[in-house]
Amino acid sequence: MSDTRADPVRTPRITVKDLARQLGMSVSTVSRAFYDDAVIAPETREKVLRHAAEIGYQPNPLARGLITKSSRIVGLVVSDITNPFYPEVMTRLTERLQAADFNVMLVVVSPARSEEEQVRVLLSYHPDVVVMLATTLSSAAATACRKVGTPVVFFNRSGSDEHSYAVTCDNERGGRLIADYLIDRGHRRIGFVAGRPDASTNVDRWRGFHARCLERDIPEPIASEGTTFSYEAGYAAARRLLAGPDRPTALFCANDILAIGAMDAARREAGLAVPEDVSIMGFDDIGMASWPSHALTTVRQPIDLMIDRTTVLALALARNEPCEPGVQRLPGRLVERNTTRSLP
Repeated sequence: MSDTRADPVRTPRITVKDLARQLGMSVSTVSRAFYDDAVIAPETREKVLRHAAEIGYQPNPLARGLITKSSRIVGLVVSDITNPFYPEVMTRLTERLQAADFNVMLVVVSPARSEEEQVRVLLSYHPDVVVMLATTLSSAAATACRKVGTPVVFFNRSGSDEHSYAVTCDNERGGRLIADYLIDRGHRRIGFVAGRPDASTNVDRWRGFHARCLERDIPEPIASEGTTFSYEAGYAAARRLLAGPDRPTALFCANDILAIGAMDAARREAGLAVPEDVSIMGFDDIGMASWPSHALTTVRQPIDLMIDRTTVLALALARNEPCEPGVQRLPGRLVERNTTRSLP
């Protein structure tokens, strides 16, 4: 038996011309009612907005942007959405931007498409500003944005050049903080579980950690080859570092998800207890780090302050207010939990 049900009828989109015709007003008068700073009689504005709500009319923000030269769109570019740190940041940053009456357009950079192509798609929507949460995008992406007049703010990474705007945790200082913490607790054989080798966060954390270890006159830290910021990468790297007879007594992992993978590898592959046999530290203080099953000692990024600074900077740039380029580096704080101990 055939299905004789008719397809649902699609309701035609209501346009500003329809609204103007129903109200007996000109299109320009109706359009001005939706702009707070437009010159229009209060009673006329109220009449237009009331009728628009009754018939379900919504102004087209893209068309509005052609008139105002402002799309009120902030583009968020992220490359590692599987890292729990970035969904946490994206949620909170989006809430702040929406509270300021800006729309957020998310672009997830995928290896399946070229970086240039994905940034070009974003720019076709004429965002007022782009915030790059991706730690590995090349300077070419920022240059492409600037060529079309779209300012870029880097989040949790250094700017690509002297014209860049950036807000980041002081990752190098955080690496030094971890080195001092472990050395002060008697550790001399320390390993480093690296993340992506081309990520500025990985580079800066290793640089500060490595330099401080040498300043404190302990043996060269043993570093794994970085691949990704993932549980699997942390597990594999820790398994290699802890397999030898002269294994490290402590591991510093370039972020928390690597550290969680390293903890499981220490227990399951090497048969070690954490922290009795090996101390493990991370970086970021994602929500999972405080779970009782992990209770990870880590460095907490000042996320609230970083988001505040990024929002203020992004909105100022979107409004064409003068801003001084540069990198704002904000100090992190060490959070001690249950994955580290002092040696006898």
